[in-house]
Amino acid sequence: MLGLACTPSGSDTTTGLSVPDTWAGGSTGGSTDAFTTDLSATANASSTASSATTSASTDDSSPTTDATTLIYDVGPDTTDSDTADTKPPGCKGKIDFLFVISRHGSMKSAQEQLIAAFPKFIETIEAKFADFDFHIMVIDGDHTWGLVTCDPKCDQNGTCDEVPDYPCDLLDQLTTCDRTIGAGNVFAAGAYASNTPCKIAGGRRYLTKEQPNLAETFACVAKLGISGTDLMGEALTMAMKPEINAPGGCNAGFLRDDALLMVTFIGGLDDGSKWDPGTWSANVLKAKKGDAGAVVMLNIRDPLCPPHDRICELVKKYPYHLVADGDEPFEGAFDQATDLVDVACSLYIPG
Repeated sequence: MLGLACTPSGSDTTTGLSVPDTWAGGSTGGSTDAFTTDLSATANASSTASSATTSASTDDSSPTTDATTLIYDVGPDTTDSDTADTKPPGCKGKIDFLFVISRHGSMKSAQEQLIAAFPKFIETIEAKFADFDFHIMVIDGDHTWGLVTCDPKCDQNGTCDEVPDYPCDLLDQLTTCDRTIGAGNVFAAGAYASNTPCKIAGGRRYLTKEQPNLAETFACVAKLGISGTDLMGEALTMAMKPEINAPGGCNAGFLRDDALLMVTFIGGLDDGSKWDPGTWSANVLKAKKGDAGAVVMLNIRDPLCPPHDRICELVKKYPYHLVADGDEPFEGAFDQATDLVDVACSLYIPG
């Protein structure tokens, strides 16, 4: 792991990894036809600009494309290692990890790679953030559940020949939240999916550090299969809704006002979601009180960011982001992106 300090060095770059020299605000643009019409997209300068010498901004029409900056380890300013607080003070020890994973048929070739990465994702979180209060939630880009052609076959025959292990005998356990886009996954079904309900402590739709068998449970909720779509921007937007995170909501308690948010996208260009990247971003910022420095974005797919890749366009709007190659091991990209969390946490001051 790279040791990351609070002050970036503007002369050093690495492809795909973005750490702002400073972040003193920025506009994300976007339309106003999403669930919120109050799309204040001005970042909270007080969280990161107290020692700023320059500023960086992005907008919907001109996503960031410049070379990006890697921060070298200059170490904390302390002389007493026994009394130094090693926990980044800005985060107050809280991080919300959100994984947005495509269920599109194009994910078939990525399934083996994704499954192999599951334990490594958890190892990285537990190793780097052992002292943190973290939440981990997985959502997919789909309005439907399972494989739509299987459900009627389950009713007629009790089985689905397209997916031999399809959970026909468990359909009575489905809830409204299982069929709600943006809700945390606890029961995925379809080809190459878990096809079983996942046992999550406390009846939540997200995991905490107290979750027994954390790595195994994460693998269960994240094995979404290839029987759906990749409306990932729309799913992210709906996961930011206040009511879905409020008491009684599907994701009650997941998204916290005083926690840093790390969003990891895996697979999918998303050419079908409602709204546009500017609107998706504006709703993320609204959920984080306008502070772009409270968010770290990772997109694992195509580091070249082709023009039609709307997820890449979204990710590049944020000062802390990494665009990684989906042909490389996923765990390496996640490990590198969590280095950005170190930096963002050290500067983040919850409003």
